[in-house]
Amino acid sequence: MAFDTPNGTRGGRQPGRSRLEQWGNQKMVERIRRKGDRSGTKLVLVTIGKKTGVERSNPVRWFPGERDTRIIVASANGAPRNPAWYYNIAAHPDRVRVEFAGQRIEMRAEQLHGADRDRAWRQITAAARGFARYARITDREIPIIRLTPLASESER
Repeated sequence: MAFDTPNGTRGGRQPGRSRLEQWGNQKMVERIRRKGDRSGTKLVLVTIGKKTGVERSNPVRWFPGERDTRIIVASANGAPRNPAWYYNIAAHPDRVRVEFAGQRIEMRAEQLHGADRDRAWRQITAAARGFARYARITDREIPIIRLTPLASESER
């Protein structure tokens, strides 16, 4: 499905702008890559930069999907703009990787729409109520992305 969610006009502060936040994200990326996280709900999303072609790494929360898929949310804390990694995935949906606790899994990304998105949104907001708050403070529809391991696709 298409990666076609436009930016909004209102919302919270875009995360990751300050040097302190960037440093904190880098430390979190290193820790998740090495040991995972305590709750097992975060992973490192590795994308290829849309403009630069350089690998980019971001810590993100994930939710279990059907079979062995993972669901991630491009919430950006309810900011009016989609996170940069959303556009990287849109440009290269078949060149996505997740990393956690010493594992590296090549993935294919697909944005959910319609009933699939609604079902995933209910699951997400039931598990993590903060995402419902993000939806209230922004006027954009928050994109939901399903990540499917490439190895699983070849087995089908």
